[in-house]
Amino acid sequence: MPMTLAEKTCTPCRGGVPPLERAEAEALLAQAPDWALLDEARRIERGFRFANFREAAKFVALVGELAEAEGHHPDIAFGWGYATVSLQTKKIKGLHENDVIMATKIDRIFSRWQGLPAGRM
Repeated sequence: MPMTLAEKTCTPCRGGVPPLERAEAEALLAQAPDWALLDEARRIERGFRFANFREAAKFVALVGELAEAEGHHPDIAFGWGYATVSLQTKKIKGLHENDVIMATKIDRIFSRWQGLPAGRM
C-alpha cells in the first residue's frame, strides 16, 4: 500500500528543481482537499476557525513545532478566532511535494484539535 503524504517527511529542497505543474499539484491536493491552489498553482492556503484568540494561538504554536520538526516553514497569519496558513517553497518560487506534506500534517493537527477525522473540517 502506498504511503500517504501525511506519513512522509519533508526533504530538504536546495533549489534547482522545477515547481510542481498545476496537474501534479491538483493530484497531490486530493490528500488535502480543504486547501486552495492559488497564484497560478504556486501556493496553497487554508483558513482555520477557532472559538477565540487563545485557541488560534495554540494552534499556530503547534504548527510552528511541526514546521521546525519538518524543516519546512509556512507563512501564518492569525488573530481572534482564525489562522490562515500559506505554503510555498520559496527556493523554487512554487510548490513542491513538501508543501502538500505539510498541508496534510497541519490538517491532522486541526482534526485532532476539533476531534474530527481528517478531511471533515
